[in-house]
Amino acid sequence: MRVFVALAVWCVVACDSVLRGAEGGPNIIMVFIDDMGWGDFSCFGNEDAKTPNVDRLAAEGIRFEQFYVNSPICSPSRCALTTGQYPHRWRITSYLNNRADNERRGVADWLDVKAPTLARMLQGAGYATGHFGKWHLGGQRDVDDAPPITAYGFDESLTNFEGMGAKVLPMTMKPGESEPGKIWGDAERLGGPVEWRQRSTITGGFIEAAIPFMERAVAAKKPFYVNLWPDDVHGPWWPPVDKWAEGKRGLYLSVLEEMDRQFGRLFDFVRGSPELRENTVILICSDNGPESGAGSAGPFRGTKATLYEGGVRSPLVVWAPGLMAKGKAGRVNEASVFAAFDLAPSLLEIAGVSKPEGVVFDGESLAGVLLGESEVSRKAPIFWRRPPDRKTVSPTQPERLPDLAMREGNWKLLCEYDGGRAQLYDLTEDAGEARNVAEQNGEVAERMRRAVVAWHRSMPEDRGEVLGQEVGKAKGKGKGKKAGK
Repeated sequence: MRVFVALAVWCVVACDSVLRGAEGGPNIIMVFIDDMGWGDFSCFGNEDAKTPNVDRLAAEGIRFEQFYVNSPICSPSRCALTTGQYPHRWRITSYLNNRADNERRGVADWLDVKAPTLARMLQGAGYATGHFGKWHLGGQRDVDDAPPITAYGFDESLTNFEGMGAKVLPMTMKPGESEPGKIWGDAERLGGPVEWRQRSTITGGFIEAAIPFMERAVAAKKPFYVNLWPDDVHGPWWPPVDKWAEGKRGLYLSVLEEMDRQFGRLFDFVRGSPELRENTVILICSDNGPESGAGSAGPFRGTKATLYEGGVRSPLVVWAPGLMAKGKAGRVNEASVFAAFDLAPSLLEIAGVSKPEGVVFDGESLAGVLLGESEVSRKAPIFWRRPPDRKTVSPTQPERLPDLAMREGNWKLLCEYDGGRAQLYDLTEDAGEARNVAEQNGEVAERMRRAVVAWHRSMPEDRGEVLGQEVGKAKGKGKGKKAGK
């Protein structure tokens, strides 16, 4: 368990170990989109929709092409970003659901409050901290006794139906309807106050709450850290009635464009203030790959819930014109390989705040990479384990998926829990993971296979192996019945 036991003590005395006060520190805004593919921003190649507000950030900042998230599914991806650690350490390895399903899959009901969080560390250094958007780290379905979001280091929070505390809940309307419907109404019991508004405007609702929070922080002469985590572009898709589209892909693209339009108010607020423009970092990426048939992973294989590149590689744009190295505006970083859990230590370094004694990150600080000063990669490999309930993507997509994955240098290895059925890809030559070269590179495959299995065994267990075997038995039974007809 290394030194993670020390976290319980740290939660009480976190404020005692910062390097400096936060006065003058940079403001940080973390935009974490839900279920958006690598290729969905138009600055990442989408020709079917336009995202001009994000594209402008990229033109004024840096676009990163080899950035990863630490899980191909929601809750664990958010856990890694929040803690700077593998989410497996906290038994969050799939999306958090009701109690019975969480137990069935071997996952926690919520993120342990002893977990280190970037927000709490910045709060201890004098930052104003706010979370506005989806949480999904506790407080959902029948899990109504999870800690409030503010217990994790946030001064204020506003969330949706997957978090405790004040929230915005969605109303829905299609063309031709005169009265809106409501969904997720049961979430009212997870805390309030509750505002009901059209699903197509909820991203804007989070922004409407975040901007006054930032204004109050500026008036108090405090730097701020803000999570803006929309539940766009997750399905089901409810674009504005006057921008309705046909089919799954059409609805998705309409929601994507509307989300970008609503982002404009936030970006213009920061850009319009010389004080904020010169001392604010905005980061924007996605929590995992796209749902099949909706978003696009660009040239990459795989979708949400898979360990192929399309499930775990995320678009990342970083904007910080007053802090970035000169001449780097508009640059595309094609070289640096790093992941979401690297952001916590990187942002702490940019803020001039040290982690509390006893906290061990799995992430590495790449502050210079984010600010355009270098194009190095993280030193240690990146490891992944599939969600325990996703041996296949879905019943309609029955391909059995690899259990583990590892990225080291240009190599990507995928295999079963025991290291079997290894797939090895040279991503420099084969970014689409089409040609398995494990047999031709036996030494590399064997070394990586041993490393990823050892990492897997060092992490707390979930029930992925048991559930994977059940999928295999069910598939076998189905084949038997078919053969008997």
